[in-house]
Amino acid sequence: MAKESIKARERKREALVARYAEKRKALKAAGDYEGLDKLPRNASPVRLHNRCKLTGRPRGYMRKFGISRVTFREMASAGKIPGVTKASW
Repeated sequence: MAKESIKARERKREALVARYAEKRKALKAAGDYEGLDKLPRNASPVRLHNRCKLTGRPRGYMRKFGISRVTFREMASAGKIPGVTKASW
């Protein structure tokens, strides 16, 4: 599991991105790149990183489910994800 401080940092970034989204959009449309430079760096959506909702793992993230591959495999094997079955042929 990821450290709580790392998860908190990511949540803080998400809040900043949401707060400055409209302002960033307006500045980009106007072509005011100096104004964009004055915004906080963490207000840029590029700095966000997808993390597993359950464990906070940053790698092996599956967008469709919002969890990491490790967590997905555990939950799918336990039958906790509807419609997902183990492949066999």
